[in-house]
Amino acid sequence: MNTAQLWLGLPARQPPASSRKVVSMSRLAHHFYTMACNNAWANHRLLTACSALSQQDFTATRTSFFPSIRMTLNHNLTVDWFYVECLELALAGQPPNTAPRNWDEPFVICAEILAAQHAVDRRLIAFCDGLPDTQLDRQVAVPRRTGIQYETVTRLLGHLFEHQIHHRGQAHAMLAGTAVPPPQLDEFFCANEAHLRAAELAEIGLSEEAIWGARVRA
Repeated sequence: MNTAQLWLGLPARQPPASSRKVVSMSRLAHHFYTMACNNAWANHRLLTACSALSQQDFTATRTSFFPSIRMTLNHNLTVDWFYVECLELALAGQPPNTAPRNWDEPFVICAEILAAQHAVDRRLIAFCDGLPDTQLDRQVAVPRRTGIQYETVTRLLGHLFEHQIHHRGQAHAMLAGTAVPPPQLDEFFCANEAHLRAAELAEIGLSEEAIWGARVRA
């Protein structure tokens, strides 16, 4: 079994249904939940666009930190695997996974990356769903080359979302150099743009009601 299969074998909880209650969540915890949903939606929109590329365009050498769209999307995925597992293990009270990881590109075609990204995005949404304030300062053990380091849940979630945005933007820029138009990735938070994302939210099992609910506890 290869590294990708091992990671994908981890339990993947489904995102909450549209009847999800956010009334009991604090504003900060709910913000992390909305960021996880935004992350899933943006990945879905970008990777769907990338799926229209020819394999030659998908793997072509381009100017970026990782010099191809395929390499960039694989990097985002494997880093998600790493940090989401760290977060899950910390909240479960389990030690970190210190087993060696194969950081080579696990997937060759975009459809495979899309399926794997959907799976880890669901895990991140499930993690943030109902995350209580009492856990936001919990220490998360993060295996590094120099040993185990610790970050709070708040800091690690912030880093994970920023990492995704950073490299997703690079893939978006590279996509502009192909025949496939790069999609808008900033149509998530404003209420007046709900109609622009409704169909894609439904495709990944989410909705405006599920994400925002009626109100959030102050």
